[in-house]
Amino acid sequence: MVEVKNIFCIGRNYANHALELGNAIPTSPILFSKPTHALVKADGSQINFPGDRGEIHHELEIVIHIGKEVNEEFEVEDVVDQIALGIDFTLRDEQSKLKEKGHPWLKAKGFQNSAIITDFWKFPGVSALEEVDFSLLKNGEAVQVGNIKDMMFDFKQIIQECNYYFGLKKGDIIYTGTPEGVGPIQNGDTIQLMWNDDEKGNFKVQLD
Repeated sequence: MVEVKNIFCIGRNYANHALELGNAIPTSPILFSKPTHALVKADGSQINFPGDRGEIHHELEIVIHIGKEVNEEFEVEDVVDQIALGIDFTLRDEQSKLKEKGHPWLKAKGFQNSAIITDFWKFPGVSALEEVDFSLLKNGEAVQVGNIKDMMFDFKQIIQECNYYFGLKKGDIIYTGTPEGVGPIQNGDTIQLMWNDDEKGNFKVQLD
């Protein structure tokens, strides 16, 4: 696995995902983070999740890896060297309660194994990514399908926002938002992360 220093995430970056959860469509990127110990590889093994904290929803995302420090003037291809597919798992019931109280989402977003990641591969450039759909298969059925053309905030805007507030460095990764189709996982589910027809990673769900 490549070096990972910080995990930053973008919320509600696909309009249809915001709408499916009854959330307002944001006018600027919604930023949050996960602890690095939440990161786990989709390498075909069984991954354990808490079974006593309500529904856990899968949120498939493209993950970008920052390969060098971001200056004021940059192009995406200058600073992103690799990409991967990932899943931002969310304890949805806990998140809803936290949102009602105006509390941070960390307990619902940062639990162990909540940041799934595939192997990284060379970043092909933004225009090349627009030609590829990414998808999540649950027990062989496609439940999420996305394309970066549907993002409200593109890679450059996301990088600028994260860099402004946090100062991006080499080794930071960004989960760039999830398309519609999020939903709960069940014990025994098999999850596949797909890049067009190419499987980039898979795992089996174990609820403890």
